[in-house]
Amino acid sequence: MSSLPRPQGTRYGAYPEPTPWAAGIAVAALVAALTAAGVYSFGIALAQVHWLLAVAVNLIAVGGAAPSAWRWRTTPVVRWVLAGIAAGIALAWFGLLVVAIVS
Repeated sequence: MSSLPRPQGTRYGAYPEPTPWAAGIAVAALVAALTAAGVYSFGIALAQVHWLLAVAVNLIAVGGAAPSAWRWRTTPVVRWVLAGIAAGIALAWFGLLVVAIVS
């Protein structure tokens, strides 16, 4: 048994676990698509009531969820889901901005 400390970022052996890029990107893409669809449709529905309400609700929702997401960002599986959520929100906001400028 070795008395040397394990390298940083390792769990069981001398090497860190490999990052599952293919599965992670697939999860992130699916979550991004679902999040973008939800945020976009909710934003369009709120914008029909009042555009300022849509902006305020979106900012409050993201601002309220951001501290929890920041704490979970290093968890192995959850980080892919959070990346998808962040990308989906960005895509939906971009789509809402384009619709607002065009109309």
